[in-house]
Amino acid sequence: MKSMRYLVAVGLAVIVACAGAAGLVSGAKSQLEGVARVDVVVAELAPPSDGFENYLLVGTDSREGVDPNDPDYATMGGDLGSQRSDTIMILRYDTAAQTAALMSFPRDLFVTIGNGEKKNRINTAYSLGADMLIRTIRANFNIPIHHYVEINFQGFKELVDAVGGVHVCVPYGAKDQNTGLRIHRGCNLLDGVKALRFARSRHYHQFINGKWQLEGTGDIGRTARQRQFVAALLKDTVKYSAANPFGVGGVMRSIVGAVTADPALDIASFLKRLKPAADGSIASYGLDVENDVVNEMSVVQLAGNSRSVLEYFAGIGPAPVVEPPA
Repeated sequence: MKSMRYLVAVGLAVIVACAGAAGLVSGAKSQLEGVARVDVVVAELAPPSDGFENYLLVGTDSREGVDPNDPDYATMGGDLGSQRSDTIMILRYDTAAQTAALMSFPRDLFVTIGNGEKKNRINTAYSLGADMLIRTIRANFNIPIHHYVEINFQGFKELVDAVGGVHVCVPYGAKDQNTGLRIHRGCNLLDGVKALRFARSRHYHQFINGKWQLEGTGDIGRTARQRQFVAALLKDTVKYSAANPFGVGGVMRSIVGAVTADPALDIASFLKRLKPAADGSIASYGLDVENDVVNEMSVVQLAGNSRSVLEYFAGIGPAPVVEPPA
């Protein structure tokens, strides 16, 4: 996101862009001033880099604040009061070319936490604070983080519903009994509840040749579907905003209470800069990994093309070949 969820905070870019076209920029900016800020990350944020900026997009999976009677409650992964990152993405913006690229970290990726305190899955770093997550990414991958954006699952669901749902196209019918996902082959209009189920699915089954088959990629497939959904959300938000320019205010209200950002981030400017991504041209990168077991804990380790992707986001390598659409 997000979320996707999460990380789907990037979808807000097109909302602000369309609001500007409709003469609603000032109102949108006023509402965005209500976004919560997190001061603890300031000391870990990198100074400006030459030619690019990295935005860390984090989706949290806590059930805190969610009505247990809501139909999406079962899709939330964290216990009340827990603080875990379910989604960790980096959005790289090229300031000269005005293009954007998105990559995601599998939450089971085995890393050194912080500056060497211990080793664990990367999603545990967030439980020690957003600043620890930023420090972990910098220490392990040499990737500078210039800004921080966080969105919770409830905010993700409400954003999707506010724009009338998002179209997601899949080659086969799919289901996940763990999240309650059930979609048909082809294009599906997903509301907020179904979007959460799609984005959080780790036991993704596809109906192929007359029988249900486990897709088998686990967290890797899940992060790929999340990036797919981010791109779809961008496109559908443009369509919604163009058809309903005065509905932008309602969309803003649905997300302001769910988004947290670093104090220096100008939300409206950030979202406007992502306008080019709304045409679906945003590059999407995953990391090649292999399964492993460390101290009886199932994890994934970096492999394959990971180095070229990480070097690009670190600002020391060219853009890798973009992976084909999911």
